Amino acid sequence: MKARVTVMLKEGVLDPQGEAIRQALGSLGFDGVTGARQGKVIELDVAPDTEEGQIAEMCEKLLANTVIESYRIEVL
Repeated sequence: MKARVTVMLKEGVLDPQGEAIRQALGSLGFDGVTGARQGKVIELDVAPDTEEGQIAEMCEKLLANTVIESYRIEVL
């Protein structure tokens, strides 16, 4: 079974990489972009009997810094 974890900075946390992307897009003529946020996607191959709660525990312990990041789990 596959699981996809998307990790993003929480709203209100400064995202310098996202701001750099927004500025670069503007310099390329994409003036309609008013904001950008960068995150990470982690795809896990897990045993078929793995519960979503176990994946959440992985996120809490290693995959996300829950002080400044939020995560979303998708079981594929």
